[in-house]
Amino acid sequence: MLSACGQGNSESAKIEEGKVNVITSFYPVYAFTTAIGGEDANVINLLPTGVEPHDWTPKSQDIVNTSKAQLFLYNGAGLEGWVPNFLKSLNSDTQVKSVAVSDGVSLLTAEGDDGHNHGEEHEDEHAEEEAGTEDVADHHVDPHTWVSPKSAMVMAENIKNSLVEVDPDHQDGYEQRYEELRTKLEALDQRFTDELSKVSNKEIVVSHQAFGYLARDYGLTQHAIMGLSPDAEPTGQDIVNLSKLVKEEGIKYIFFEELVSDKLAKTLAGEAGVETMVLNPVEGLTKEQAANGDDYFTLMEKNLQNLLIALK
Repeated sequence: MLSACGQGNSESAKIEEGKVNVITSFYPVYAFTTAIGGEDANVINLLPTGVEPHDWTPKSQDIVNTSKAQLFLYNGAGLEGWVPNFLKSLNSDTQVKSVAVSDGVSLLTAEGDDGHNHGEEHEDEHAEEEAGTEDVADHHVDPHTWVSPKSAMVMAENIKNSLVEVDPDHQDGYEQRYEELRTKLEALDQRFTDELSKVSNKEIVVSHQAFGYLARDYGLTQHAIMGLSPDAEPTGQDIVNLSKLVKEEGIKYIFFEELVSDKLAKTLAGEAGVETMVLNPVEGLTKEQAANGDDYFTLMEKNLQNLLIALK
């Protein structure tokens, strides 16, 4: 099972001597790392429970812990705009290996403000290559790779390879647990493929442009009220255009997410005379979800069920 409770919060977690210490940037990377690391790895997640990752910045204790760790795993693709400065702030004698676990995912670009504080520079060179030479101000790499089980499989393999590299003595355990995680991700991928291939409506309207990889991999089209950043503000014209689309396409639900305000989704739904429903980008757990034992798989399963209701 994926460990969920407390998310290994950096405020309470401690570096452990005699174990490989791994610092992760946010929930999906933490979830996959604890699943693969098992009892062989001490995994500390930087992002606290219930916090939206686009707005978070690291504290001094995070720098101390990461400097002492063997591995720092982050998503990359521009999600964590704070990473370049964070890595420069680590102790000069640190041995930590840093890995962008989205490396190898075929990245998408999206228009508009991305809100990840990295407009001028990507810490992920592959993202720039994938994005091509288009104007960075208008086109940003979509960092929400983990929301598709297909991309999650690439990320899980990168995590496993990183653990094996820094801790080869426990390779057998890492390989075995990785295979168990991969089997679960493959089953989830198959369910999304099978179930979404049956729906005739393929258009979804979401509050935050976080479902590009999910849409690409399972044949859906995403229309977002806001851009890649959940804090972006749509214009009145944006709302009018989306309202028109909702009516023309016969869309019955506008999706919003738990960690950000549902105000705009509700405004658009009211304007278009439709309902709202949750589609979770699985960027983190709420305190309630952590207490309930929810994890990546339970949240993605709920996403599939909600998509099937909305796309009927």
